[in-house]
Amino acid sequence: MDKNRLLLYLTVFLIMGLSNAVIPVLPEIAASGEGSAGALASGLLFSGYFIGALVMMIPFGLLSDRYDGTRLIVFSILLTLVSGIVLLVSENLVVLVLARLAEGVACGAFFPVAYAMLSEYEERSRYIGEFNFLLNAGLALGVALAGYLAHWYIKGGIFIFTLMAIPFLITGVMILKQGNRNYERGQKVRIEEPEIPGVRTIAGHFTNARYSRIWLISFLLFGISGVLTAFYPDYSQETLSKTTLGLSIAAMYVSAMIANIAVGRMNLHYNQMIRAGVAIAATGTLISIAYPLPGFALIGAGSGTGMVGLPLAVSNMKIQRGLAMGIFNTCTYAGIGTMPILAGVFLGILGFEAIFTACAIVLLLSLLAKDRLKSL
Repeated sequence: MDKNRLLLYLTVFLIMGLSNAVIPVLPEIAASGEGSAGALASGLLFSGYFIGALVMMIPFGLLSDRYDGTRLIVFSILLTLVSGIVLLVSENLVVLVLARLAEGVACGAFFPVAYAMLSEYEERSRYIGEFNFLLNAGLALGVALAGYLAHWYIKGGIFIFTLMAIPFLITGVMILKQGNRNYERGQKVRIEEPEIPGVRTIAGHFTNARYSRIWLISFLLFGISGVLTAFYPDYSQETLSKTTLGLSIAAMYVSAMIANIAVGRMNLHYNQMIRAGVAIAATGTLISIAYPLPGFALIGAGSGTGMVGLPLAVSNMKIQRGLAMGIFNTCTYAGIGTMPILAGVFLGILGFEAIFTACAIVLLLSLLAKDRLKSL
């Protein structure tokens, strides 16, 4: 394994692990903040991460087209380390929210660069699958470790991943220095820096009919997992124990990891991966209404399949690679962050079951959108 790919694998595990290590202890962290306001404080701490990530995906995607991606990866590790330290030592709500915002910025600095770098490899399907496997592993271990260690130290999960960032940062700096030496020896040739597109051009990529199907599916596929994760605890409050609920959500992560590895090693066209992912996730959403464990497992398998196919599709777009991956990640995070809010608006009118059913139907309908990318 080459060093750059190793650094990508380590970093995605770290960033996802720390982001989820905060979730189980959000109320306690919010309560420790000076001047905290209960649910409002928890909401600010939760949303700060997504705001930072959403705002910075496209800017850092543009930067990755002009500068050495390894530098941006090292910067994201450094920012993750700093935000983790602040989360550990501070009890001021404003500072804690800023730390979560910085953590989100680190995420925004990382993912467009990472997917752009991986898409350059000949075996990109396999490597993107492995990358997403570690992404889901970080999410799963982050939430599990935080919940387990909270009995002894409420910020135990945050401490572990913050500590982990130190050797990862050292590794990144060493790889970066080796890369600089290679430049000096002439072993790498810097290509001409591409022109930075304007706001109108970037907006045009969002609305371009050739790409709209990919953006829509990215938004819906990942947004549905956000809806189920956000609403299912309330929906199942009278019928499921906390243990069963936890196992069901864990099954989503595990099945996504299995799909990442399996699909990444299959010789499939990205359209086949995307269609299969959408169909499986929609089916899982419907099944979860009555049977949470198999339903969540299918949602994870579907999203895990899509997580391989969608970046491959984006890599075939006639857009600067970093910018394209920035738009893709913006769509996925926008889905996770806003679909629960949109669904919540109609929750009082429709109820949980109708919301879950509507999400599955809308996701399936996205397959009817005409595919204009395969001709590029």
